[in-house]
Amino acid sequence: MKTQLRTKPDTKLGTNSRNLVEVRGLRVVGSRSGEPDTTIVHDVDFEVARGEVLALIGESGSGKTTIALSLMGHARSGCRIAGGSIRVGDTDVRALSPKGLASLRGRKVAYIAQSAAAAFNPSRNILDQVIESALIHGTLSKRAAQAKAIELFRALALPEPDTIGKRYPHQVSGGQLQRLMAAMALITDPELVILDEPTTALDVTTQIDVLQAFKRVIKEFGMTAVYVSHDLAVVAQMADRILVLSDGAVREAGATEQILHAPAHPYTQSLIAAVTPDGASLSGDPRNPIDQATQPAAGPSTPLLEVRSMMAGYGRRNAKGSPAKLILNDVDLKIGRGQTVGVIGESGSGKTTLAKVIAGLVTPSGGKLLLDGQPLAGDLSKRTKEQFRRIQIVFQNADTALNPTHTVGRTLARPLAFYHGMKGARAQARVAELLELVRLPASVASRSTAELSGGQKQRVNLARALAAEPDLILCDEVTSALDTVVGAAILDLLRDLQKKLGISYLFITHDIAKVRAISDDIVVLYSGHRVETGTRAALSAPPYHPYSHLLVSSAPELRAGWLDEASERCHRELAPIGPSNDNPELCTFVSRCSMRVDGVCNQTTPSLRTLVNGAQVLCHRSEADLIRFQAPLEPLSVEQAERA
Repeated sequence: MKTQLRTKPDTKLGTNSRNLVEVRGLRVVGSRSGEPDTTIVHDVDFEVARGEVLALIGESGSGKTTIALSLMGHARSGCRIAGGSIRVGDTDVRALSPKGLASLRGRKVAYIAQSAAAAFNPSRNILDQVIESALIHGTLSKRAAQAKAIELFRALALPEPDTIGKRYPHQVSGGQLQRLMAAMALITDPELVILDEPTTALDVTTQIDVLQAFKRVIKEFGMTAVYVSHDLAVVAQMADRILVLSDGAVREAGATEQILHAPAHPYTQSLIAAVTPDGASLSGDPRNPIDQATQPAAGPSTPLLEVRSMMAGYGRRNAKGSPAKLILNDVDLKIGRGQTVGVIGESGSGKTTLAKVIAGLVTPSGGKLLLDGQPLAGDLSKRTKEQFRRIQIVFQNADTALNPTHTVGRTLARPLAFYHGMKGARAQARVAELLELVRLPASVASRSTAELSGGQKQRVNLARALAAEPDLILCDEVTSALDTVVGAAILDLLRDLQKKLGISYLFITHDIAKVRAISDDIVVLYSGHRVETGTRAALSAPPYHPYSHLLVSSAPELRAGWLDEASERCHRELAPIGPSNDNPELCTFVSRCSMRVDGVCNQTTPSLRTLVNGAQVLCHRSEADLIRFQAPLEPLSVEQAERA
C-alpha cells in the first residue's frame, strides 16, 4: 500500500493573512532561587509565512534555540516564557494547557535536534521510533504509518528505504540518522518544522547529502520551517529570510540575499566578516597569502613526534596480532617543535583513533611512535609520568571532558598537583596565570564548569592541558561544536599560545577552512590510509588527491545556489568499472572516485607520487591528469543560478 504524502499547497506568501507563525514581544527569563530573574530573550517580534524557511542566526548564547523552542511552548530547565504572544496558525501557544501542548508538539510543530544520536533509543529499531509520533497522535494506523515512513525514507534519499527501518540506531551512519530523525518529525505532516543545528556535527561531504535531502522535502511538501544555525554558508542554501540575533535581541531581519551581501547592522557585518576571504584568517581561502611569520623556524632534524607505519584498530586480535577491524593502515607523520600538523578527513577516516594512539588511549597493532627520536610505548601502562606530561589531549566535547560538579579552579589544580606538586597559594596563583593565558578572567576559577558557555568550557579544557606544560597538544575537533566567531577566537588563541610557549599541535578536523587557517603541514586520511600529505601552501590550490578535491569542493560557500552545484558535482555518475581483486592494498577511494580507471585502480596498488608543489599523493593518476580534472569551477552568475 502506498501512502500519499502531503504536497506543496497553492498559496501566495508574504502577506500577514498568510503567516503561519506570528511572535510578538516574546520575553524569556532565567530564574534561580533567591535571585532576581535574568532576561534571556528581549521583546522579540517576527513572523514566518506559510511555505517559508526562516533562519535564526547568531553566536552561542544569542537566544536562537530558546526562541525556536518557545514556538512549541517549551522553555529549558531554569527558564520560563515571561511575556509576549506566540501564534502558530490559529493556535495561541501560550494559552494551551499541558495537555494542549502535548498535542501541539510532534503533531502541529515538529523538532529536529542537533544530535540525532541522543534522540533515538538504542534498544528499539528505527521504524518503531519513526512512526511513534503518528501512533501517539492517532494520525495514522500502524500499517499506514509504516508505509508512509518508507515513502519518507525514499524522499530523504536514504539507502534501502524498504528495510533500513529494521536496523537499530547504531547500525546507520550519523548522516543517515539525521535524515531518519527528519522522517520522524515529518510523519505527522506538521505545519511547522524546527531544525536546530541539524548538520553541525557532520563532516562536509555528509552535510551536503543531508542539506540536499532537507531542501528537497521542504520544497516538495511545501513545509514551513525555522532553521537554527550559526553557519551562514549553510543558511545561504536553506533560508528565504534571516533573523540575526545577539544577546537575546533581534539585530537585523531581511531577505537572505540582503543579509549576506548588504548587511546593515555592525553585528551582522562582523558575522559575515568571520567567514569571508577578506574578513578573517578562518576563511582558509587559497587567494590569501600565507603569513610566513607564523611558520616555525627551521629546527633540529629530529622531529618532536614521529609516527611510522602505524596500524591500529578494534576487536579481538587474530593469530597475527591484527585487530578484527583495522582503523589505521600504514600511517606516517612527523610533527616538529613549534609546528602544527593538521589531520583532515570524514567521520570514520581514523583521525580520532590516530590521536588516541599517540595519547596512549588505543594500543597500536603495528608501527612505531618516537618522541624526540626515542621509542614511545603504545601501551599507556608502559609510559612514564614525564611522557604523560609531554603529550596532552583536548577532546571535542568539553561538556563530557569536564566534571560539571567541579569548579574551574579545582579542575586546573588537579594537573598542577599531579605533574608539578603545586598546592595551596602557589597553585592558586598558577591557576590565575593559566586563565589569563586562555583569556578568561581570574574570577572564573570560583565558578563550576557547568555555568560556562561552550567557548569558555573549551578554553578551560585547553587550560587544563596547558597546566601540564606539555610539548604537544592533540586537538580533536576542538572547534566543531562552536559557532563561527567563537571557533575563530579559539584558533587565534591556539596560534597565540604557540608563539608564546612554542607548543606543537596535532589539529584534527573535518573543516578544510580551519585546517588551512592553523596548520603548517596537512595530512589527509581516508578509510585509515594517508592519501595526501603536504604543506598548507600545497593544499591551497589544485592539484590534489581526488579525495582531497572532494573535501575542498564540499566546503559550503556563502552564496545561494552553491548546494545544488555541489550536489551535482559530488554525486555525478561514475564511470563503470569491473570488480576489484582481493588485494587489500588497492585504493580505498576507488568506489567514490570520479577519476578512477578500469583495469588500474581496481587491480593494482597506487604508488606514492610527489607533485611539483611538494605534496605527496597516493594515486594512479599523473599530475597533469589531476590538474586537468580539478580545474577551478567559476561560480555561477545570479542569472545562471536563477535559470538553474
